[in-house]
Amino acid sequence: VQLQASGGGLAQAGGSLSVSCVASGGTFSGWHMGWFRQAPGKEREFVAAITWSGGVTNFADSVKGRFTITRDNAKNMVSLQMHNLKAEDTAVYYCAFRPWNGRRWSDGSSYDYWGQGTLVTVSS
Repeated sequence: VQLQASGGGLAQAGGSLSVSCVASGGTFSGWHMGWFRQAPGKEREFVAAITWSGGVTNFADSVKGRFTITRDNAKNMVSLQMHNLKAEDTAVYYCAFRPWNGRRWSDGSSYDYWGQGTLVTVSS
């Protein structure tokens, strides 16, 4: 299984960016998809996640109301749309996939596969 992330880049504070992730090499029916991020000098943190059906989403408090997460199961793709960006959103963003396992969305160790990361930089 491979996850390929794309998107990101540079934006000004208050602007918008999106990142996407496509999975290949497996079947992902029923899997959850999530995004984490790691800022320089900080630990990795949970950002958002979505169920297979897309009916349930979960967001970190720091991004609620600003970020949305969507998925296209036909393409094995998950996307994160980021709006009203802040300087503190600057980080490398990682996508992650996991089968349903009943563990907390924010538990990074519960995800089986990770993308390579894509950099988002927000200038203030």
